[in-house]
Amino acid sequence: MHNKPITELAAGLAKKEFSSVELTEHFLKRIATFDKTLNSFITITADHALEQAKAADAHIANGTATKLTGIPIAQKDIFCTDGIRTTCGSKMLDNFNAPYNATVVEKMNDAGMVMLGKTNMDEFAMGGSNENSYYGPVRNPWHHDYVPGGSSGGSAAAVAARLVPAATGTDTGGSIRQPAAFCGLTGLKPTYGRVSRYGMIAYASSLDSGGPIGFNAADVALVFSAMAGYDSKDSTSINHAVDDYSGSLNDSIKGLRIGVPQEFFGPGLNEQVAKAVEDAVKVFEKLGA
Repeated sequence: MHNKPITELAAGLAKKEFSSVELTEHFLKRIATFDKTLNSFITITADHALEQAKAADAHIANGTATKLTGIPIAQKDIFCTDGIRTTCGSKMLDNFNAPYNATVVEKMNDAGMVMLGKTNMDEFAMGGSNENSYYGPVRNPWHHDYVPGGSSGGSAAAVAARLVPAATGTDTGGSIRQPAAFCGLTGLKPTYGRVSRYGMIAYASSLDSGGPIGFNAADVALVFSAMAGYDSKDSTSINHAVDDYSGSLNDSIKGLRIGVPQEFFGPGLNEQVAKAVEDAVKVFEKLGA
């Protein structure tokens, strides 16, 4: 089950091929087996997750489920979680149990998602390698000697290792985009104000953005649809209706202009990376961009 994207997992839950409890137990077993090496989680909330999974199964049974009901998710440990430790990767907050949920967490709960735990990160989101955490470095699941990127490295590593179908992250100067790239995933830094910052421990309040990290664009679009929206508790929140982010995924890109900065291709660039980007550019050109 862990190799299925969210779209397939949601279909399986709807058809009752498996339950949310079974799905949750499956991913919790993977965390117990593989995260001793990866160190992608700071806190695992197994009991809480199973309670949410049971509630999700009840919603699925009575026809009140959303597209994401019963799907496991991990929260970056920068988002406050009611009664659950929120450390921001720092010793200073090692014993801090938040008295409320961040809006992002509340939205995931409202969608019926199941939180498996809180992911490791560079301390207070200040770093790009996830080596700067009080709880130790996170390993890249593709090569344990490599970094997963940061600061949302725990979220990216957990998704790439298929310990969880999707995870939240935050991005101030690359903290979603870079670890998603390092771990071969899709990550989205939304427009500032599109996702509420209420309950997100601040790094640079005028730049911080919450967003999803997932296996592919379809999964990210689904999770982003649940995360996005106006929040009166955040004075910088955009008061705009949430669009159908999944509906346009297969639209043509003919005529779309894509910028490729020349300075990205200077001395020191790895040849394999350069070729991968150049090949991607050719694909976009063939599709009409």
